[in-house]
Amino acid sequence: MKKALLQMHLAVFLWGFTGVLGRAIQLDAYPMMWYRTLLTACMLLLILLFRKEKFIKQPKELLRFAAIGSVIAIHWVAFYAAIKYANASIALICLATAGIFTSLLEPLVSKSRFDYREFVVGLIALIGMYCIYAFDVHFATGILLGLVAALLSSFFTVLNKRIVSNYSPFSVAFYEIGFGFLFLCLLFPVYHWRFPGANWQPSRIDLVWLIVLSFFCTVLGQSLAISALKKLSSFTTVLMVNLEPVYGIILAMIFYQENKELGLGFYLGIVLIAGSVALHTLNVIRGKSSH
Repeated sequence: MKKALLQMHLAVFLWGFTGVLGRAIQLDAYPMMWYRTLLTACMLLLILLFRKEKFIKQPKELLRFAAIGSVIAIHWVAFYAAIKYANASIALICLATAGIFTSLLEPLVSKSRFDYREFVVGLIALIGMYCIYAFDVHFATGILLGLVAALLSSFFTVLNKRIVSNYSPFSVAFYEIGFGFLFLCLLFPVYHWRFPGANWQPSRIDLVWLIVLSFFCTVLGQSLAISALKKLSSFTTVLMVNLEPVYGIILAMIFYQENKELGLGFYLGIVLIAGSVALHTLNVIRGKSSH
């Protein structure tokens, strides 16, 4: 369990850089994620070939990976669009609302008992999110996209919990992100019709940041998280991911001085969200001590 917690914390720390990198890369969200999924899938394929892992051939399993990979791809597009429409701090803190979505989704998917304490903790995070929205209405579009990203994050975390125990972390990440890339390719005509003048040519520095984003934040981060998910519950995982905004916001303040863009509502919201993480930690400790 300690190893799984350490792996998850390291993954979350790496994900904390995604907001800063997303703002640094000048491409729009969809082209950025097209390049990210392509580069990541290629890196993971090389790792699988080096490790001589067997490829999955069962149609039913491949269909599962395709469904989860498509959700991940849309989650990423929504998250980076939130950064573009608001800023990295807002987009990151939106992800903290995933807890309430998970408390509702996990009992439905895994047919487990509904835990009202998890719902209350997630609700506190949601109230914190509303405080940010109420005080910073000009970030409304970015907040809405961030909430969509949070919902999708919760959804694929719950779905992943059901299949990660059967395969290596690199295999899971390869098939999910590979299918995510194919799904984005299928959406290209729609995107091109809606945004015909979008820039698809990354600059040299954009390409450097895309490689960093793909390897450290995706290949390494995703593999660590999938490995940890074998030992941790979906809700515990999502609540730990709530630490991602803490790392990301600190980095955004260092690199972009985003604290100057944020008002009272943001700080009130982040206090409530941090409180939800603390409450969940206490619930986990109490649950263990009662056994």
